[in-house]
Amino acid sequence: MSTTADRLATAYFDAIAALCQVTPKGWYAERGTARAGITHAGLASLNGVFDLTTDPDLESLDELATEVARQIPHWSIMVRGEASTAVVDLAARHGLRGRSVMPFLACATDDIAFRPDPPQRTPVRRVGAAENDRYTDALTESFEAPEGAFGSLMGGAVLDTDGITGYLAEESDRPVGTALGMLTSGVIGVFNIGVVPSARGRGLGRTLTETVLRDGIAAGADAAYLHTSPMGRPLYESMGFVLVEDWTMFATQ
Repeated sequence: MSTTADRLATAYFDAIAALCQVTPKGWYAERGTARAGITHAGLASLNGVFDLTTDPDLESLDELATEVARQIPHWSIMVRGEASTAVVDLAARHGLRGRSVMPFLACATDDIAFRPDPPQRTPVRRVGAAENDRYTDALTESFEAPEGAFGSLMGGAVLDTDGITGYLAEESDRPVGTALGMLTSGVIGVFNIGVVPSARGRGLGRTLTETVLRDGIAAGADAAYLHTSPMGRPLYESMGFVLVEDWTMFATQ
């Protein structure tokens, strides 16, 4: 795997580590090249065991999986690339038989295609920890998640932490979109791009993404990454992002 892919993957895992260490009730651990982070949000993807490499340390992965499973019911195992038979078997032993692909996209900041003359846009502003409840409510609505699904993920001092920046898009003082930028090792990660159903189809997702990227570049980032859904992928590719790797996630079915 290329050095660039390794750098970007490490930046992502560093961002998750930073989040897990600052979010209320968060927990984080490392064993060899494996890492584990718990946010206590109700989504498996936000509580997991990972490996930094494309050749996972199975023993360490297994040890951390056992620790995570003891602490929380909804969790996952994530590996870079196609999972080996050994990883599939390991996940199954821990009861994780649901399997999904997570496209990992990235680009150099010099290659980002910003709109030269963006249309009149919904105002987007940074928010701090004093508004974490407002941010969490907007995040829940934007992702059409069950009430309480994100728990205290964005609570405490998360939105006041260096390198972590939250954004709200608002219309008539009502939040209609969310974004989160996480800067680690000179790389900006784009997270939480969500728009409430009533405000979709007007380019707000791109506006939010561009805001995160512009601020990341201003803070010194020379590359950017994100995970995408099938719905969002055409947008990100039109902005210059390309597929770096397909990651594999295992969770309960």
